Amino acid sequence: MLTIDSIRDIQIYQNKNGYRFSVDALLLFSFIGLPRVKKIADLGAGSGIIGILLAKKYQHAEVALIELQRSLAKLAEKNVILNNLDDRVKVIRADLRELSKTRLFTHLHMLPFADFDLVVSNPPFRKVKTGRLSIGDEKAIARHEIKLSIKDLVKAGSTLLKHHGRLCIIHLPERLTEIIDAMQENNLEPKRMRFIHSTISSEAKMVLIEAVKGGKAGLKIERPFFIYNEDRSYTDEMREIYNE
Repeated sequence: MLTIDSIRDIQIYQNKNGYRFSVDALLLFSFIGLPRVKKIADLGAGSGIIGILLAKKYQHAEVALIELQRSLAKLAEKNVILNNLDDRVKVIRADLRELSKTRLFTHLHMLPFADFDLVVSNPPFRKVKTGRLSIGDEKAIARHEIKLSIKDLVKAGSTLLKHHGRLCIIHLPERLTEIIDAMQENNLEPKRMRFIHSTISSEAKMVLIEAVKGGKAGLKIERPFFIYNEDRSYTDEMREIYNE
């Protein structure tokens, strides 16, 4: 059974009992501030929310939504059509671990490797032996590294990006050193980072990272992002993400 949810200027079909997007997707979207983008890839796109939001923001960009799971890829296709973006947003069902064997196409023309300005991902956060596995394969694969490790993700992002293209991801702070190592092994230099906290008095629960392919060393840590005020109401910045 599907539900339909409105967020910002888009609508999204979601499986009522399957994997559903969370605030992580909106936080990653809000972190991206490039003035212009021509070609975007969303890796592990799920229902397509991040790529669709970016297609609305960058109205001349072509977007590839790359998703392994058949059920989510079909859902992403429905969402592309629902938001009238099928002229420049394409869903590709592919295993990112075998990306070198995959030919990526949009409705307009092929998007070759090493040609994307921007690659984004809200990937599985948990190693298979950590955390509680979700009920049902769809949730489990989306949240645990059953089919995609952080090394696989970063390698795929580097493969797709052009020189000085940017990879933007959201992940767990506890895995930050592992992520940075994987990026530097694949010619990606972390350039910008922002930690996400539930409240001003809580430790960081997520981290946003932007890396540049072939970039020089030099990392900027932005001010923290707080989701809630102490009374558990949304902060002004969080409300802006939902309502802009």
